[in-house]
Amino acid sequence: MRDNQYPGRSVVMSTRGMIATSQPLATQAGLAVLQNGGNAMDAAIAASAVLCVAEPQATGIGGDCFLLYHEARTGKLHGLNGSGRAPARATLEEFERRGLMQVPEFGILSVLVPGAVDAWQTALERFGTRSLEELLQPAIAFAEDGYAVTPVVAKAWQNNAAVLAPHPESRRDFWVDGRAPVAGTVHRQPRLAQSLRQLARGGRDAFYQGAIAEEIVRFSHAHDGLFELEDFAVYRSEWVEPICTDYHGVRVYEIPPNGQGITALMTLNILAHADLRGLAHLSADHLHLFIEAFKLAVAERDAYVADPAFNKLPVEQMLSKEFAAAQYGRIDPKRAARFPIAPAARAHRDTVYLSVVDRDRNAVSFINSLYYPFGSGMVAGDTGIMLQNRGAGFVLERGHFNCIAPRKRPLHTIIPAMAYRGDDLLSFGVMGGEYQAMGHAYLLTNWLDFGLDLQEAIDAPRFLPGGGAVVLERPVPDAVLKELQRRGHAVGRTELSLGGAQAIYVDARNGVLQAGSDPRKDGCALGY
Repeated sequence: MRDNQYPGRSVVMSTRGMIATSQPLATQAGLAVLQNGGNAMDAAIAASAVLCVAEPQATGIGGDCFLLYHEARTGKLHGLNGSGRAPARATLEEFERRGLMQVPEFGILSVLVPGAVDAWQTALERFGTRSLEELLQPAIAFAEDGYAVTPVVAKAWQNNAAVLAPHPESRRDFWVDGRAPVAGTVHRQPRLAQSLRQLARGGRDAFYQGAIAEEIVRFSHAHDGLFELEDFAVYRSEWVEPICTDYHGVRVYEIPPNGQGITALMTLNILAHADLRGLAHLSADHLHLFIEAFKLAVAERDAYVADPAFNKLPVEQMLSKEFAAAQYGRIDPKRAARFPIAPAARAHRDTVYLSVVDRDRNAVSFINSLYYPFGSGMVAGDTGIMLQNRGAGFVLERGHFNCIAPRKRPLHTIIPAMAYRGDDLLSFGVMGGEYQAMGHAYLLTNWLDFGLDLQEAIDAPRFLPGGGAVVLERPVPDAVLKELQRRGHAVGRTELSLGGAQAIYVDARNGVLQAGSDPRKDGCALGY
């Protein structure tokens, strides 16, 4: 139990329903759905829609969505992949013709067909009890009447205002008096409100076959993009079978590739061969081991995680215990591996996360994202919709598993998770792009191996290896930084916090729900 004389907050507890999001307005919207008899899926979509308005740098209906849904009646876990697909004209030859060596990080060529709206309706039709029209009403009201810009959102807005600068539609909708809005001011998005009303009336067809699709395609043509109406008309999200591993008796589930959830599972498999419980939390030994395990997992991800419809991926080998043991054997406990790390598997050839549990103990682990802050930086004409930049997740390398191709999905960073311990359930996720897979493994080991409660596991100082260097949040002690440097790590501090998390634990024996919400964001967990 935390010392109440130090800053922090307690785990939130309730008995009937619980929701945790990165915005209080979204948490309240979802809680109201639960209190009025809606289920976890209903609440998640209402909350996500509010986040698409009130956290516009991170998410939007022009983004993508993944979810895991625990169906209490059957005990089955369902996965839904709502990641965007490349347009039919997005060939490697087209990018080569334009003289490009990589997919641009911003602009119209970085945009894929957004998957979020289709995923919302697909999920509602199978598991929801409320209409999309009803669930969108809070988001429409905030877009039309305005919402207060919260501190973390305002900072991200200001840090990324330059992404919006080249595009008049983006400046019109997301600048106020020539700059990003500041915390404590009211922001309105009337054009987005109108698009949300069209979705409320017409559902997914209004987005993929109606006026919204027509305006996005017109906008794409005006900017020399690749979209045609057919790209939107044929889009569908996909129900998928979750993948899992066992970590010290806890079954941990992720969405399969093209999502990067397998990276978290590989990291846990490697760490299962170590005695984390025998190490001091946040010691140099702890961080070194974690960093090296994650680097090995990322090497496999970067080589093989892609759209499984286009290549046979070595998923079974990547998740095998034998492979994990061999990977653990590659770790030198006293010396950092040199970058880049060669993959060992053999081939056959700014985001929002929320969690909800309802009174019947249905649970949804739900993530919706634009990818980079403000995605492509482009608002699609008069729609008010910020378009994602998921195309930047592809590579332009002939023969690579993740090379761009028509109607293909890229390696995707957003990953909801679910874990089971006996009859107990943990619905959790960690937003933050590259950090997400690391965050899943770190949150779980903080909770399971180091005995931190759910909120403490979320609060704990973070670290992330990438590109040959390691960044540490400021609370990680200087002595640990110096020891990591001595072991050969290139280490520095990050000015930006690493990710954000939400989590809900179902304690089946006591009938209690426990939740944590990340202080790195503006949000909270609430129950009833």
